[in-house]
Amino acid sequence: MASVELLSASSARAAVPIREVLDRALAGDRLSEADAIALIESPDSSLADLLDCAAELRDRGKGREVTYSRKVFLPITNLCRDRCTYCTFRKDPGDPGAWTMMPSEIAAWSRRGRELGCKEALMCLGDKPEVAFKEYRATLATLGARSTIEYVGRACEIAIAEGLLPHTNAGLMTRDEMAMLRPLNASMGLMLESISSRLRMSGGAHQAAPDKDPALRMKMIDEAGELKIPFTSGILLGIGETVAERALSLVAIRDSHERHGHIQEVIIQNFRAKPEIAMADAPEPEAFEMARAIATARLVLGPAMNVQAPPNLSPGEIELFLRSGINDWGGISPLSKDYVNPEAPWPHLERLGERCAGAGFKLGERLAIYPEYIDDEWLDPAVATNVRAIWERTRRVSA
Repeated sequence: MASVELLSASSARAAVPIREVLDRALAGDRLSEADAIALIESPDSSLADLLDCAAELRDRGKGREVTYSRKVFLPITNLCRDRCTYCTFRKDPGDPGAWTMMPSEIAAWSRRGRELGCKEALMCLGDKPEVAFKEYRATLATLGARSTIEYVGRACEIAIAEGLLPHTNAGLMTRDEMAMLRPLNASMGLMLESISSRLRMSGGAHQAAPDKDPALRMKMIDEAGELKIPFTSGILLGIGETVAERALSLVAIRDSHERHGHIQEVIIQNFRAKPEIAMADAPEPEAFEMARAIATARLVLGPAMNVQAPPNLSPGEIELFLRSGINDWGGISPLSKDYVNPEAPWPHLERLGERCAGAGFKLGERLAIYPEYIDDEWLDPAVATNVRAIWERTRRVSA
């Protein structure tokens, strides 16, 4: 991969005329790293053309339906060995708010979510807390689990028994761990966040986060593809990366998908400043920064990719993000808050649907696995029957 230093903003723009890149993207050409950087760094005078082309490509591949997944957010444990400077989710044992969900809680939340029409159980947790905390190792022993991932497997079994489809986002996992969870999940995910290794250096957002090494994360993303796991990834804007690095992160995800065909969706997520984090004074990405990143993602990833932006993190930009080329809003819960961004409430579905309609779109429901992955290649037989049954019920209700 070419270095960001060699593909500077000025050289990329000088070497690659924006209109030429847009025309090649619309013609179905595979965009280069230099092309991607030129798009995401395009001048304000080209922004309207950038968004229009991204929207046209989205319309070709996805039409005018924008989807969401009705989910229960299950924070299995918020203990984490990593210390990212922008995170409020992670805790140490003994901290106010530190917790690990017990099986009875997982069952009760899953049951209530199912009653509220949820189909997805999002398993979200910190990275490898058993490595860092002896107290948590004792908790696992009490629960009869040898590792966090083994306990996540049990949580998935509970959610399935209550009628939900698990989607596990457990941070960095080994190939064997993913293989163990595959029969218990409709899909899995890991945010790349950024391909930039600079963020692991002193003073960077990932300095104290060994599991955020981009090489390790790309290795897991590739291994998920080798295991035929429908997979979610994405980038996080505003954590110290350059604009060019955002483009290169999208290219890295695209390249993995070309190797394995497993990336079912790519999330473009914005950093949110909070008073209790080390990055409390860091600027949040502006709306047009997000729009450029979304449009670049669409043009780099192509018309068939599902491109998502979380609506609760940018409630004022629903129409802008639709114009920029998204076709999905991600998971929305009628039961549990967004524990990663607890200050940002989920949108009301009726109101979100109205705003989508006003922009010329229909809001539709999907599962934790996208329809194009509901087949024998991508689904383990152990979960396939449940996936198909729930999908058929969802389609009948939506019809």
